[in-house]
Amino acid sequence: MAQLLIVDDERHITDRLSELVPWSESGITGVHKAYSAEEALDVMESCTIDIVLTDIRMPGMSGLELSEQIRRRWRKTKCILLSGHAEFEYAKEAIRHGAVSYLLKPAKDEELLAAVAQVRTELAEEWREVISQERIAQALRENLPQMRGNLLGELLLGKRYAAAELRDKMTMLSVPEFYEQAFALMLVRLEQPFHNYDPHSLALVEYAVGNMAEELFQPDCQLWHGKDVHQYLVFLITHGEGGADCAELYRMLESKASQLKDAIHTFLRGSATILISRTGVFPTDLAMMYDGTLSTLRKRIGDVSDLILTVSDAAIGENETCSLSSLYELPSLSHLLEAGQWQQAEQRLKSIAAELQTEEQLLEAYFIIASAASSYAHKNGQRLSDLIGPGYEKLTVGLPFRNAQQLLDWSLELLGRLSSEAETDKQDSRAKLIADVRQFVEQHLDEDVSLTAISRHVFLHPVYISKIYKLETGENITEYVYRIRMEKAARLLLDTSDKIYEIAARLGYQRAHSFIHVFKKHTGLTPQEYRDKYGS
Repeated sequence: MAQLLIVDDERHITDRLSELVPWSESGITGVHKAYSAEEALDVMESCTIDIVLTDIRMPGMSGLELSEQIRRRWRKTKCILLSGHAEFEYAKEAIRHGAVSYLLKPAKDEELLAAVAQVRTELAEEWREVISQERIAQALRENLPQMRGNLLGELLLGKRYAAAELRDKMTMLSVPEFYEQAFALMLVRLEQPFHNYDPHSLALVEYAVGNMAEELFQPDCQLWHGKDVHQYLVFLITHGEGGADCAELYRMLESKASQLKDAIHTFLRGSATILISRTGVFPTDLAMMYDGTLSTLRKRIGDVSDLILTVSDAAIGENETCSLSSLYELPSLSHLLEAGQWQQAEQRLKSIAAELQTEEQLLEAYFIIASAASSYAHKNGQRLSDLIGPGYEKLTVGLPFRNAQQLLDWSLELLGRLSSEAETDKQDSRAKLIADVRQFVEQHLDEDVSLTAISRHVFLHPVYISKIYKLETGENITEYVYRIRMEKAARLLLDTSDKIYEIAARLGYQRAHSFIHVFKKHTGLTPQEYRDKYGS
């Protein structure tokens, strides 16, 4: 499906082409109009246009000049030029300015539809090339390190994937075989002088450290590395052959980590602190091990630099005791509310409640849920007290719940109020949009009532307006404008004695001939025949 823009300074031609040619037969889903090249460029700025059908000879900027600008600024948009001049030189000039087709005026509907269909075929072929498996595979290979790091970063922050989905992602990104394997985690904090580096220089250092680690740990171990939100480098390490016992494995990891720290000092002229976790099973233990390693960094190292430390099991266990993984899992509860993902938010609340064991955890969950709801309300320009009514009182009296079930019941009721209010707001905004569109069309039928003009009036993107209008009413805006014009034409013909050309002008037709042609196509009668047949 494609969007078409028709450009001609003769308004009646533009209107006739937009309304009478059955563009849908050539796969066109939206038709836009412009009465000058300058106006066409404005339309291009606000709408995604696939094909431009433009006259060559226009006041000011010509169709050739418009075609040249489009070729420079919108490389995927194709131009078809129309002209009453049959000289071969015009055709050559049109091709030089980026046009893909050239038609002589007056062009028949069949010629226009064939030309547009051919251009759509060419566009489809170009996009097939863009999304070809070969090009995608090449782009994937070029971006693999960053994509691997992004996936690891999500997992460190607690994002959960279904087992099959995670394994598929890891396979696609050529991540070493970690799934359900024993692994250790190594955290590298780059220190002096790296924290004074600019982002580009620091990225080069981080890349170099990753290469150094790969060189030092392989082939004995497999590595997967990325960066966390604290800008620490994180390495997952699994033993390549699985033959070493724990003591031997940790002696090897500490030795390799020491070599890495020395290499950073020798070749990068800087220092680093490195922490090595105990082993766990991926992905079950990843978040717990990461949190435990961070906790050890805070408690036992702090701002002391240039150290190597193996994190004890006790340190991890201490951190695990009060951890509520569902409460902070990505996307967070606040993110789910902002995105209007109400079902996912409900499941998250139930998962949080299932984890609660102590009064302290109950208090922590209560604060996070209340904070997410308040943030949602304020970002929508509303007061939480207005959104949730009587339930707001419970937020002002400390901890009003004695157990997880009470908190869950209140949270689900709160979620229901928020989702119901959002649905009401959505329906109200859509109803207002439909009313604004119809009011504008009915008041400006004798002027420009194109989708572009409507979008400027309501300050919304044309694609959004078109989609919502069709969704809510079942008809396209162009169909609505056409229907309203014909209905008003019928009323004016029967209820007034206005001349045909006066009625045509009131409906936005520059020429009575165009109006007569459209009306006859709609009713099977000319305006005069309609008046004679149905008038009193």
